[in-house]
Amino acid sequence: MDKMKVLVVDDESRMRKLVSDFLTRKGYAVIEAADGVEAVDTFMENKDIALIILDVMMPRMDGWEVCRQIRKDSKVPIIMLTAKGEEMDELQGFECGADEYIAKPFSPKILTARVDAIIRRAYGVDSNEIIEIGGITIDKAAHIVKIDGEEIELSYKEFELLTYFVENKGLALSREKILNNVWNYDYYGDARTIDTHVKKLRKKMGEKGDYIKTIWGMGYKFIVD
Repeated sequence: MDKMKVLVVDDESRMRKLVSDFLTRKGYAVIEAADGVEAVDTFMENKDIALIILDVMMPRMDGWEVCRQIRKDSKVPIIMLTAKGEEMDELQGFECGADEYIAKPFSPKILTARVDAIIRRAYGVDSNEIIEIGGITIDKAAHIVKIDGEEIELSYKEFELLTYFVENKGLALSREKILNNVWNYDYYGDARTIDTHVKKLRKKMGEKGDYIKTIWGMGYKFIVD
């Protein structure tokens, strides 16, 4: 089996080497880019890249814009790296389509564990399970969602979130529980980032977005009327 390719984008060569060394030891094939423009060009030339680790503050094109450019035609999982720990930076990362957000400094072991988890969940689905409920069809193997027969474009994290809601229909789900199950790690940021994802997911689902009910002060519940 070919090694999964990971694109590591950072203008600091020492940071790229650190991350690359850890991922290489875990069996990944690492491709590096030193700035945003190089990152977009590299991705366009290597469409089999399985995951992108993307720094925010870079010359020529910052990480936010790189993320937006890639999201125009790809749902590849993206982990954003930043030296900033501000909530608004994190929200901006999710708004542009990032799937995970890690603030520097971070543990390379934790980063590789998150890469493992995303790769496993994004590409390691063994079953061809298809879920149908209330006009929504979820193909877990193909990562495709259709609303009344029409496919909708969801990011990796939006797909995971909707699948989690559907598989736990009728249950009250706290933000903390959603983070632990969908993000699959101990999350130290603001749980309100869930609200950002739900808002975008509801919009993409159209009228079906009403199935996701808000439980004020707690979280959400998926109910098909």
